[in-house]
Amino acid sequence: MTSAPALHVAHEPAGEIDLGAAERAAGDLLRALGIATDSESLRGTPGRMARAYAELFTPRPFDLTTFPNEEGYDELVLARAIPVRSVCEHHLLPFVGTAHVGYLPGERILGLSKLARVVEHFACRPQVQERLTKQVADWLCEHLQPKGVGVVIEAEHTCMTLRGVQATGSNTVTSTLLGTLRQDARSRQEFFALTGVNA
Repeated sequence: MTSAPALHVAHEPAGEIDLGAAERAAGDLLRALGIATDSESLRGTPGRMARAYAELFTPRPFDLTTFPNEEGYDELVLARAIPVRSVCEHHLLPFVGTAHVGYLPGERILGLSKLARVVEHFACRPQVQERLTKQVADWLCEHLQPKGVGVVIEAEHTCMTLRGVQATGSNTVTSTLLGTLRQDARSRQEFFALTGVNA
């Protein structure tokens, strides 16, 4: 059986990153909020802000490597506690947590590190957690064609814990189940049991 070529995955930004313009805009924002940037400790802050957000919004490209499922493995493959960091698109404040990503293999299996890469690919942009969860599941379903996919994300949103309601310690949990993991109660229960999430 011939191996399938790896799919090169790279984020296509809406436009070119202009760090100079971002630095000027960050300086304008700080000054508009009454924060002077002429002291030694704050002089470089607009540039650091620009570079930090550019990093947060730029996922690393990767090759999606799959292999033939020659042994016919048909049980759940699950990567737990994948670190997630993203930025809330409503306030541009970070949310951080973990993702649990699993699938029931079809004809091909995935290099395990690629599950984390797919999560990072969709997390490195302004996001909402609900969309992020669904994007990871839909993308794996489309490109891997497994029998089922499950994604659970648990995250703390600083737009909720540091401002507004200030609900310190609260977590948001979202899930997307596709294929057998959605349709079959036993498979669904196994997935949630292995993630440690109470369904």
